[in-house]
Amino acid sequence: MYLEITLIAYLIDRVVGEFNHIRHPVVIMGDYIKWYEQKFYRDSFIRGMLLSLSLISIVFILAWLVDTLLSSTNSILKLTIEGVIASSAIASKMLYDSVYELIINPKKICYLVSRDTENLSSSDINKAGVETYSENLSDGVIAPLFYLLLFGIEGAFIYKAINTLDSMVGYRTKRYENFGKFSAKLDDIANFIPSRITALLILLLMPYSRGLKARFEDFKSLRDYAKGHDSPNAGYPISAMALALDIRLGGDTSYFGQIKSKPYFGKGRSEISKDDIRDALTFRNRFDFTLFIILGGLILWV
Repeated sequence: MYLEITLIAYLIDRVVGEFNHIRHPVVIMGDYIKWYEQKFYRDSFIRGMLLSLSLISIVFILAWLVDTLLSSTNSILKLTIEGVIASSAIASKMLYDSVYELIINPKKICYLVSRDTENLSSSDINKAGVETYSENLSDGVIAPLFYLLLFGIEGAFIYKAINTLDSMVGYRTKRYENFGKFSAKLDDIANFIPSRITALLILLLMPYSRGLKARFEDFKSLRDYAKGHDSPNAGYPISAMALALDIRLGGDTSYFGQIKSKPYFGKGRSEISKDDIRDALTFRNRFDFTLFIILGGLILWV
């Protein structure tokens, strides 16, 4: 397990966040996906599969080369450099700051979600913020940490490659139904465990405002709510946050001028306030404290 690198990477992201003066690895991955699509696109499952496999191979080779080149250096220097590199795979600070901005300027919701935002009520904006934070806790924080901890920088960046592929071509549209199918399925597999870990962490770490018995019921009902989501994974952290805050997320949503019927997640009140965004964001400090205690303890013990 890559305990020290994971701890260093998370600390750097928590304090510094994104390195805005350099081109982010995810942006470079996106450039490759665009280039491949322009050159080799066909309405073909095989072409899409080759896109995924080629990007994953490139990312693995580059990460492995970095790891190999640093293997001969001082161990502290190696951990520090790899920690700095790995921090770019984590988006805890960026996610927190982006969602927190909605409390100050709700109009910025248009930068965070793909749904139509022109006619959203204040409650709808707050709901979208809570949903975005919950879902991206898995994709942007827990999943990269999970793969970094198990497989080092190779694991973290292969995960980011898979997640980037899904975000760019993994759509069920006429253009991407076949071309993006492999990427979408790969993302479903990669997020299967992290999404459920995220949901469990939310239910474990958020306050018990309704008592322990109610929280136990939340654990039992989590899967029933989560399976209503189109994604086999996204419903878990969203449902967990809805249950933890005693609110109701989801519901019919407008995309590109069309109303999409969506189930509800949670059974609480449907009027969502800015305080609910604040309450959701308290997860970060609770998670940080837990992560630092666990990783620090394991490093000292091992």
